[in-house]
Amino acid sequence: MWEIIKAAGWPIWPLIFASVVAVAIIIERLVALREQQIVPKTLLPEVQKWLRQGTAGVTPDALRKLEQHSLLGLVFAGALRNLGASRDVMKEAVEESGRAVAHKLEKYLTTLGTIATVSPLLGLLGTVIGMVELFGAFTATGHDVAQFARGISVALYNTAGGIVVAVPAMIFYRYFRGKIDDFIVQMEQEAVKLVEIIHGERKE
Repeated sequence: MWEIIKAAGWPIWPLIFASVVAVAIIIERLVALREQQIVPKTLLPEVQKWLRQGTAGVTPDALRKLEQHSLLGLVFAGALRNLGASRDVMKEAVEESGRAVAHKLEKYLTTLGTIATVSPLLGLLGTVIGMVELFGAFTATGHDVAQFARGISVALYNTAGGIVVAVPAMIFYRYFRGKIDDFIVQMEQEAVKLVEIIHGERKE
């Protein structure tokens, strides 16, 4: 591996850094974007039990625990803090909480998408630098075989490196984006159910 890095020259280092960052983001998002941590199925029935107890069940301590439970809990807490308010006020509170949750779900995704987009360009930069070295091997008196070979190595390794970093980064970016969209839809549905239950428009 070290021999490949040396053959690729200094342009490979930005790609290595980008790959390390991309792997770290992918691992972090795989851990963070688990369904049980985002939209647990048991949360709405549990909140319904609180509501059956009236205001005694919805205490400030209970709301704090709800916010720490999951991201869906954060949305529910926004609604429950406005018990007794009109449907429009509660809906606005839910939407406000939802925007904060969506921002948390999309954490680091912009960086991952940027890496997926920029990596091929970094590879292309390495290719251009390799071609410059390659043409620099030719002189009026002949050509330097070692410099010629090095130019080819720099060009090809960096081209390949850019693709190797970009493809997985783009695949996971699209995967996470789709997963986040699904979570947001599920949270919207659960929040609507909760608001309807609070206002007596739905039983379960």
